[in-house]
Amino acid sequence: MVVHVVPRARVSAVVGAHGDAVRVRVAAPPVDGAANSELIRFVADRLGVAQADVAIAAGGGGRRKILRVAGLGPGESRRRLLDSFEPTD
Repeated sequence: MVVHVVPRARVSAVVGAHGDAVRVRVAAPPVDGAANSELIRFVADRLGVAQADVAIAAGGGGRRKILRVAGLGPGESRRRLLDSFEPTD
């Protein structure tokens, strides 16, 4: 699954689709892997899987990342993550 990460958000949240990616804001700075750790924690929580089941397969140093979720295909994980999207005003 492809995600577009926006660090330093007030709260971690799914923002919606961003082209072929899911746009995710994370409440952590892009320093010392903090944003990546928060992304893994947040995605695992939203998908109902263990953090160990979520891995960054590519793009660890950039905003566009490819995540692998054990037991879920990319399409299923993308659909479930977008289904967890809760719009704010």
